[in-house]
Amino acid sequence: MRAMMRLMLVAIIAGGIAPAVSYAAEEPPATQAEPNAPPSPTPAVPVVPKDAPPPPSVTIIGASDAHGVLGRDVRSAADEDMGRIVDVVVDRTGKVRAAVIDFGGFLGVGSRKIVVDWNALHFGKIANKKDSISLELTKAQVAAAPEYKEDTPIVVLGASGTLQPLQFIP
Repeated sequence: MRAMMRLMLVAIIAGGIAPAVSYAAEEPPATQAEPNAPPSPTPAVPVVPKDAPPPPSVTIIGASDAHGVLGRDVRSAADEDMGRIVDVVVDRTGKVRAAVIDFGGFLGVGSRKIVVDWNALHFGKIANKKDSISLELTKAQVAAAPEYKEDTPIVVLGASGTLQPLQFIP
């Protein structure tokens, strides 16, 4: 107990503020063989405050099980270059609804952004960054789609025709 009081006194004198996490240390019992020997160090155990938030959950995903999609090339079923994914559209609940594809043009000149339904994309073969994502639409279908412009209603091009409208409440 005296060791704990000494730690608190040292903290107050040194910084004027007690540490956010205190460490409990017990004074070892004195032995008769060596009265002047320094006490053996006792491992400190952190004291967690009662109102501390719980630790975050941790999930480990294998390197071959998931990959980022931004910047990935998109190709049609006929292996036509459809552009690359530049953004992902989510609804207010956080559910992924669509992908924004930078379509057409050459080296970024003359390209435009098209929004395609997330379910029209297939991610089966994206083991490394060179692999592309496939799209269930033809180049002609995507070329006929209206351009995506931020802060305007989003026209989502889908392959199956089963899209549900995005409900945005002002």
